[in-house]
Parts: sequence; C-alpha cells; structure tokens
Amino acid sequence: MNPSYKKYRPFVPVRMTERKWPDNAITKAPDWCSVDLRDGNQALVTPMNLEEKLNFFRTLIQIGFKEIEIGFPSASETEYEICRTLIEQNLVPDDVWLQVLVQARPHLIKKTFEAVRGAKNVIIHFYNSTSTLQRKVVFKKDMAGIIDIAVEGARLVRELTEEAAGCGTNFRYEYSPESFSGTEMDNAVEICARVMETLGSTPENPVILNLPNTVEMCTPNTYADQIEYFISHLPNRESAIISVHPHNDRGTGVACAELAMLAGAQRVEGTLFGNGERTGNLDIVTTALNMYTQGIDPRLDFSHIDEIREVYEASTKMQVHERQPYAGKLAFTAFSGSHQDAINKGYHYMEEHHSEYWEVPYLPIDPADVGREYEPVIRINSQSGKGGAAFVMQNNFGFAMPKEMHPEFGAIVKAECDRTGKELGADEVYALFEKEYLSVNAPYQLGKYKIDDNAEEHEHDDTLSHFTGTILKNGAPIAVEGSGNGPIDAFFSALAHMGLSGFKFLSYHEHAISIGSDSKAAAYIALEQPDGSPIFGVGISGNITRASMRGILCAINRSLKNQK
Repeated sequence: MNPSYKKYRPFVPVRMTERKWPDNAITKAPDWCSVDLRDGNQALVTPMNLEEKLNFFRTLIQIGFKEIEIGFPSASETEYEICRTLIEQNLVPDDVWLQVLVQARPHLIKKTFEAVRGAKNVIIHFYNSTSTLQRKVVFKKDMAGIIDIAVEGARLVRELTEEAAGCGTNFRYEYSPESFSGTEMDNAVEICARVMETLGSTPENPVILNLPNTVEMCTPNTYADQIEYFISHLPNRESAIISVHPHNDRGTGVACAELAMLAGAQRVEGTLFGNGERTGNLDIVTTALNMYTQGIDPRLDFSHIDEIREVYEASTKMQVHERQPYAGKLAFTAFSGSHQDAINKGYHYMEEHHSEYWEVPYLPIDPADVGREYEPVIRINSQSGKGGAAFVMQNNFGFAMPKEMHPEFGAIVKAECDRTGKELGADEVYALFEKEYLSVNAPYQLGKYKIDDNAEEHEHDDTLSHFTGTILKNGAPIAVEGSGNGPIDAFFSALAHMGLSGFKFLSYHEHAISIGSDSKAAAYIALEQPDGSPIFGVGISGNITRASMRGILCAINRSLKNQK
C-alpha cells in the first residue's frame, strides 16, 4: 500500500467534556447571506460581467435574500463598478443590506468606504487569517501580531463609520477570523473579543462574528464542537451575531452548516448551488429546502427552481449537476421499478386519503413546491417496473389503467426499452400504448348499432338489453344481434353468435379522461382468451357504452394478432 497517507496530520478536535448541540433541533431559519457575487464570482473561470451580475442580483432579491455580499470593491475596478452601479441606479431595495468584503488593511478599508458612499444599508465585512498554518507559513507572525492586525482594522472601520455619521448610511460590522476551523479555539475567542471591544459592540448594535470553515479540515460534528465552544467562551456574547461560512472541501458543507446551527449559529453565508473556490461553498438551496422538508419556513423562495437554475447557469457558465438535490434535472427521477411503484402508490394514497401531509415514498419534497413538473419524476428504461409506465400514462395523458393491466403494458414497454437500448420518453410510451391498444382496428371493428332496453324486471333485477348492428371484419359488414343483462352483455352475446367464441368476460374499468380530452371516456376490458390467459383491450369514446364495446373488440383483435 502507498504509504504517502502518513504525511497528513490528523485533525486535533477541541476538547469538550459536555456538549449540548446533539440534543438541539433546527426550528427556524437563520439569517441568510448570499456571497454569490463575491466568493462565488471569484471562483469562476470567466467572472461575471456587469450585466450578468445585475441580473444575478435581481434574482437574489426575488428569492428573498436580505443580505448580499456584492464584492470586494477595493480589489479591482470591476468589483468597484458593480458596487457603484447598484447604489447610483437605486437598484437596492430599502430592506436589503449590501455587504462588502475587505482585508484588514488600512488603504483597502478606506477605498471600501469610498465605494459604498450613498448606500442606505451597508455591512462592512473585514477579515484577516488566524490559523496556525497561515501564521507559520504565510504571515510569519505570532498570535499577538495577528490580533494587532484585526484590532487596527477594527479601529479604522469604526473611525470611518463615525466620520460618515449623518450621510444617511446605516452601517453594520462583520469580522471574520479567516480559517477559523484551523485556529486554536482560545485564540479565536480572544481575537474576536478584542475586535468586539474595539468596535464598541452592544446588544443593541451587535457585530456579526463570522466563523469560516475556510478549508474543511474535520468532520461536521467537530466543527459543531468548535462553534459551541466558541459561543460558550465568548465574553459579551449577547453583543454578537454568530455567523458561519462553510466550504465544501470534504463534501460536507451542508452538514457543517446544519450542525453549526444546532450549536448556536444564527446566520449562514453561502451560494446558490454551492459555487465557490475549490470544491465550493455551502449550497444554500439545499440547506434551505432541507428545512422546508421538515416543516420549517426557510424564508427564501425556491418555488421556481428551474428559472433560478437557468439564471445561475447563464451567469456563471457553470452547470448544476443532474443529481444535485432539489434542483438537478434528475433530482426527483426514478428509473427503478420498485421506486416507481412506491411513488405511484404514494400519489394514489394522498388522493384517496386527502392527506394534509406529504406522504410519497422516495420523494422528500413535493416537486410542485419547487416548480417542477410531475412528468420527469418517473422515467422509463429497461430497469423500470410495471408501475412506471402506468404512472406516465396517468400523469401525462390521463389514462388510469387498472392495476391488473400494469404487468401487461409494463412488459410491452420493457421489451421496447430492451430492443432500443435506451430510455423512453413520455411521448414514446404513449406511442406504444396507442399502437398496442388504441389503433388496433383489425380484423374486427364496430359499425352502426342500436341497443333496446326492456325495462321489465327479471329474476335478477337486471334490465334486458338487445343489441342489433354490424361488425366490420376487414372492412366487410356482418349483421349481428344478441341479448343480455345490460348493453355490454348483449354485445358480448352478439359476438358469440357470429362465431367469436371462446372468450370470457373477466373485468371492466372505466373513467373520464382528465388530460387532453373533450369529455371522453376510456374503458379497459379484460377477457380470458381460449387458452385461459388474460388479455386487455382499451376503447375510447364520448359514449361509455361505445367505448366499452370498442375495448372488447380491441382485446379480441389483440388476441387474434398474438396467435399468429
């Protein structure tokens, strides 16, 4: 075995003799902050241009974000330009806070204040890196030197805010000890406490302390321990809003955010679909909709997820993965037969019981709640079961085949998937249904007919009906007649008289076609063939009796076809 794994040091967790977060529950949404236009944008191969940024900003507003980090205006003219455009063109709603990021360096802080002049609500987000590794490798300073950088930055931020008093701008402060998760917790507490003191934080005017998982180094439970430890040891705790900014290097960004909220985090920064440096940021869409599935209002509107995804992909030139939770094109799709069957039964259960709760197996959220269609929930390939094709026919085209018919049509669809070696779309499934049932008109077809009912009661209280009419055999009319207990029985008797014997009536189902039809009815007829096996026929008409008779002839025609 390759021994190179030995060069990595295992993460040393914070010592916790008692922890409270495992017994907590998420009961409300945090304050959300989108960093798509800063953190997300700087991670793009081709950063967004001004028009794309403005369109993305408008989308974030529509979703419901009240805090949006728009950029790093001291870093480049492009970043400065978006800030000024939003302010000068009055594109920021009065209840939205513009957040701008800046390193704790004097000249950059001063330029940042220039960039936000004239804005109504601004969060000045300043930071410096505090981790053990960064102190040793990058800054070559001890912790005292790192604290000095943060305190001096805080002092200047406060001074510039006080100088801007009366300009009409509401300022809030945010401080991030960058690489918090790689910092000794007592050092993280100390530097944040010193920053709070310098800024003059109070319960009425709290500072946002943002604790970034800048690089995921540990399991989510360890990150939660760090958050709880920090909160429990922070002086003047009531004068701070605890925020987290998880990245996704270990693939657990969402879990880290959720566990951090259990540990006391009140605010969460992230991006739509998790875009960001390296393996990305926290995926806010997933985190918010996870809450939604637990009956919690996320305070963000993702009811039009496809439109949001389209804006994201057009602006960032990135693609949302097909299996991305909630937003991926295949996020709600089932190919497996057992999954399809359970989903189908779940829909039927909810219709029958009028359940106030969502109770569909394999679907943690109603696709309609995020603006998704039911059509792609079940898709058909060679792995699909008998219920999948039935689901597609009912939900897309309004044909509610009886359960006894599912195996027959499912086998037809599966055979076509095996023949073509590909997935079948909904229209292709319908084309098979039409070919196998609706277009089977030979050799026998219903001609003109008349049914007379005798209203006299007989020993079984049935009404005697008499069928008189013609059956076309390969286009040639044959006169037939027969009597029975009701129109269908009379028709079946007439067929026997013309020599179509050996078939027995097994079952009958009918319903109005609810999709794409003008008050038509579908009848599903199951006959026992001469060899004892069942076969189905389907008939459609505006008249249910005519639909039933067509269904009987369909079953007979299919039986004769199969005997060839």
